[in-house]
Amino acid sequence: MFSAQDGLCAICADPPNPNGIKAGSRLHVDHCHATGRVRALLCNSCNRGIGYFRDDPARLRAALAYLAAHQ
Repeated sequence: MFSAQDGLCAICADPPNPNGIKAGSRLHVDHCHATGRVRALLCNSCNRGIGYFRDDPARLRAALAYLAAHQ
């Protein structure tokens, strides 16, 4: 999976921070909390971000609309 993603986050396409502290320095295996199925590798920020939005596409769309409206 790491090779298939070229060592980059599946969401933001950034590499993990080589100078990051602990979790910030590596990609994380993301999984669906409902099914347990592995989805992709994510950087710490993206992994936490979708977690904070509770893996809910509607919440993420609402956040996108909010950001677009307040540029």
